[in-house]
Amino acid sequence: MYRSIITGSGAYIPEHIIHNSDFLSHEFYSPNGAPEENTSARIIEKFAKITGIFERRYAPVGLSASHLAAKAAEKAISDSGIDKEKLDQIIVAHNFGDMKRGSASPELVPSLASRVKRQLGISNPSCVPYDLVFGCPGWLQGMIHADAFFKAGMARTALIIGADTLSRVLDPNDRDSMIFSDGAGAIVLSYEEVNDGALGLLSMNVRSDCGEETDYIHMGNPLHPEKFPHARYLKMKGRKVYEYALRHVPTAMKDCLDKSGHPIESLKAIFIHQANEKMDEAIVKAFYGLYGIVEPPQNVMPMCIQWLGNSSVATIPTLFDLVRKSALPGCELKKGDLILFASVGAGMNINAVCYGYR
Repeated sequence: MYRSIITGSGAYIPEHIIHNSDFLSHEFYSPNGAPEENTSARIIEKFAKITGIFERRYAPVGLSASHLAAKAAEKAISDSGIDKEKLDQIIVAHNFGDMKRGSASPELVPSLASRVKRQLGISNPSCVPYDLVFGCPGWLQGMIHADAFFKAGMARTALIIGADTLSRVLDPNDRDSMIFSDGAGAIVLSYEEVNDGALGLLSMNVRSDCGEETDYIHMGNPLHPEKFPHARYLKMKGRKVYEYALRHVPTAMKDCLDKSGHPIESLKAIFIHQANEKMDEAIVKAFYGLYGIVEPPQNVMPMCIQWLGNSSVATIPTLFDLVRKSALPGCELKKGDLILFASVGAGMNINAVCYGYR
């Protein structure tokens, strides 16, 4: 039988570290345009307790999302050992295109995938590059897309990248802006013959709710009533996102795992979108609760949000690369380990993939 197999991975983590203390000088405003009653120090303290974030990474001025994507891609290609000219597809998941620092206009033409193909020096005209905008679950959706193309006989190899520079769409007066960061992660996915039916991409599940949920994460006006009146920034209804995720993500994860035919006791690791530490913990606990298990196993959910923040589409592939290369203490993967990928984000969209590690 043939399955989609991850043959290589890579990540680009910007060197510029932004600590929570760097926000002490910020003047935070509430959604109604009034200054927050609490001091910046108190707001930051509460933020850290809820999100688990103590620092995050911002890309340097000269690099945009496509540059980050290409750097992660180079590492994934090298790790896989594949000839880059043999790639059939380049899929780049992102949300804001190439944004220059200080610019209000994203560059979406040509596509980021086309820019990455050029930066990688790939000349093969049969290598098809395209972008995927699906909110934070975009990278995982790219994996689902590639698997569908493989099964349709239209491709056998794909480079799947998630890259964003969220630091360039953040309102400096919005406390939610402390959540987001920059980064890129990538994998090479190949359609290969396997002798073990427990290896490779085993099952998937996707859900979208596009009623009032479309406004939960959106672009909006700055909170300060006088600064930057014509700017548009990334906005989030945090409570709504939390409630939506806790209501629907555990069920989507269960549906995916059940489709794989494996029991929950076989699950080795959950690679969930690094959105918010408390939210992710609540999702995983609710997921196990659906099987009558009160507490999840220890170390089942590796995390990097504490020092990398929420880099949207880049969080899962970056986390996976860190674990795969033994760069996250206490976490390791062995052949045959059952993995569950899951994500939720703007749309609102949810997806999950069950994968047997090789």
